[in-house]
Amino acid sequence: MLAAMIHSFILSFGLILPLGVQNIFVFNQGAIQPRFSKALPAIFTAAICDTLLISMSILGVSVMVFEYTPIKLALYSGGIFFLIFMGFVTWKSKSKQADSVTDVKLSAKKQITFALSVSLLNPHALLDTAGVIGTSSMHYDGASKLAFGFTSILVSWLWFNGLGIAGRLTGKMDPSGNFLNLLNKASALVMWTTAIYLCILLFKQI
Repeated sequence: MLAAMIHSFILSFGLILPLGVQNIFVFNQGAIQPRFSKALPAIFTAAICDTLLISMSILGVSVMVFEYTPIKLALYSGGIFFLIFMGFVTWKSKSKQADSVTDVKLSAKKQITFALSVSLLNPHALLDTAGVIGTSSMHYDGASKLAFGFTSILVSWLWFNGLGIAGRLTGKMDPSGNFLNLLNKASALVMWTTAIYLCILLFKQI
């Protein structure tokens, strides 16, 4: 069981670490919200989505879903259009002091909506979860498989809370918002790059 937990921790951490749309969104909300508690909708939604995806992967549901080409094509198309749109919104965003009203300081409802979108409309992330987490979990059964899944989910919850805290600390150290403005530009570029990559994958599916 311990071996399964260590395996899951290393694997999950390696998957969640790279800079991506979901990570950037959670970090940004932590940085621009006036209090850490205000960023919890984004943090919790991202963590819950990961919990759902990991659970589906371990149960083998996501692998079966991705076997249907129409579903894959719909996910790729939706993800591409969403990332392009979000990229323009993020590029135009202006971050000022944390107490100011900014374009990207979202309400709880909008945080949940955007977090759901960046978590569930990224086919590349879904395929990674299904292909890597799901496939790796097949090496275990019983209590070991349960421990593998629990550890992977725990990593996600700790990671997103840590990102929110890191964003909050960054926001305090950057009252002018200059760093966050640069981060918004970098975020937009990451989104557009991801959209281009998804376009390439989509054409391969057609």
